[in-house]
Amino acid sequence: MSEEILINVTPQETRIAMMENGVVQELQIERSTSLGLVGNVYRGVVCRVLPGMQSAFVEIGLQRAAFLHAADVFECGSAAELLPIQQVLHEGKSLMVQVIKEPIGTKGARLTTQISIAGRFLVYLPQQEHIGVSQRIEDEAERELLKARLIGLLPEKRDGGYIIRTMSENASDEELLADVDYLNKTWAHISEKSTKVPERTLIFQDLNLPMRVLRDVLCAETEMIRVDSSETYQKLIEFSNQYAITALDKLVHYQGERPLFDLYNIEQEIERAMSRKVELKSGGYLIFDQTEALTTVDVNTGSFVSGKNLSDTIFKTNLEAAQCIARQLRLRNLGGIIIMDFIDMDEDNQREVVLEELQKAVARDRSRTGVNGFTPLGLVEMTRKRTRESLAHILCEPCSICKGRGEMKTAQTVCYEILRELLREARQFNARELKVLAAPKVIDMLLEEESQSLANLSDFIGKPISLQVESQYNPEYFDIILI
Repeated sequence: MSEEILINVTPQETRIAMMENGVVQELQIERSTSLGLVGNVYRGVVCRVLPGMQSAFVEIGLQRAAFLHAADVFECGSAAELLPIQQVLHEGKSLMVQVIKEPIGTKGARLTTQISIAGRFLVYLPQQEHIGVSQRIEDEAERELLKARLIGLLPEKRDGGYIIRTMSENASDEELLADVDYLNKTWAHISEKSTKVPERTLIFQDLNLPMRVLRDVLCAETEMIRVDSSETYQKLIEFSNQYAITALDKLVHYQGERPLFDLYNIEQEIERAMSRKVELKSGGYLIFDQTEALTTVDVNTGSFVSGKNLSDTIFKTNLEAAQCIARQLRLRNLGGIIIMDFIDMDEDNQREVVLEELQKAVARDRSRTGVNGFTPLGLVEMTRKRTRESLAHILCEPCSICKGRGEMKTAQTVCYEILRELLREARQFNARELKVLAAPKVIDMLLEEESQSLANLSDFIGKPISLQVESQYNPEYFDIILI
C-alpha cells in the first residue's frame, strides 16, 4: 500500500493530509490562533470539586476551566478512584495536569494528573513502573518479545514505566535507548520547571503538528512526505536528524507552481467532507448528521440497480458503504457514539459479511474504535475516541439564520408570525399606523397570497398596515415599526 503525507503551511494555519494509494484518508488542521492542547502540561489550581459527579474543575489559564474526573486523578502513583475525590482534592489545591482531550463545543479540556510523554518509539510514564505494549500490536508472542527486549535495555533501577509503540517493532537498540534518553531529559525539564512556575501556567508544550505527524504517523509504508514551506521543511530536516532519521530520505520540498492540495484534489475532498451527503461510486449515497451526543449515518441505494436482484443490490451497497463510512469517520474526525443505519438485509450471513467489512475498514484507524453487532432494529453501533474537534467544527460555525437547525422557516410561517405580532402590538400600543419591514420573499407573500389576511387584520385593529422590503434582512427576520 502506497502512503504519502502532504503538509501545506501558511502563516495562518497548517494542514496535513494522509494519503493511501492517492486517496486522502485523514486530514489534520492546526491554526495559529488555536494551537492543539493535547499533550500539554500545566500547573493548575482546583477551582471547584463536585462530589456528586466525582470530578473537579481546574483552571489552567484557558478561557474555560478544564475537567478532571476521579478516574484520571493519581496521587503518589496510586489510583485516586479508590478514594472519593473530595478526600484527594480541594478548592485551591495546586497540581500538575496534562490535557488528554481538546475543548470540544461547550465543554472544556479534559485533564489527567498521570503525565505521559510521547517519543517516537516509546511513551514514558514517570509516575508508574509498568511496561506496556500498544494494543495495536495484537500478536501475544511479539508483545512479550518487545517487552523483554526493552526491559533488557533499561537499567535495573529505573524511574517510571513505558508503553512500547507500534513503530518500535523495526527500531534498533540504539534508537530505543536514544528515545529513553530524550524522554528522561524531557521529564527532568518538566519536573524542574513545575516547581518554579506560578499556577495557571503552561509547563510543557507538545510538538507542533508537522513534527507530531513525523513522530506519530510516519511508518515503513510511508513513501513520501511533501512539504510546501521551505521553513517548515528545514525544521523537519533538523527534527528528523535528531529523532526520526528514517524520515530524511522521504522528506521532499514541494516547489511546484500549482498549490500542493490542489494538485491532489484535496480541496475538493474537504468540501465534500463538510457535506451531509456522500455519493458512493455505485450510485448509492450516505447521509451524515452530527449532533452533540452522537453521529448518525444513513445508507441509501440511490440509483444503484446493477445487482442480480434487490437483495444483491442492497448487499453490495452496504459493503461499499462500510468502507466509505470508515474513511469518512477519519476524514471528518467524527468521534463519540456513531449509529449506522444500513439498508435492511434479510440474510444473516450478509449482515455478518458487512459487519466484518466495517471492522476490517476501521482497523486501520489510529483512533481507538469499537464496533458492536447489529441491533434488533438493524442498526450498527460503534464508538470512536474523540480527542479534538471534528473537521466541521474547525472549519464551520452554526448558520446565523437557522441557528444550526439545518432548515429555515418558510415565508408563509414568517407571514403568520408577522400577523400575530401585528395584533399583539396593536393591542399593546396606541399607534396611528404599523409598518412591517421584512425580506423580499416575505413581503411578496403578504402582498399576494396573504393580502386578504392582511386586509382583514387591518380592518379588525382599525389601523393601516404598510409594508417595506428590506433586501438585507434574512428570511426569518422582521421588524414592526409603530408610527
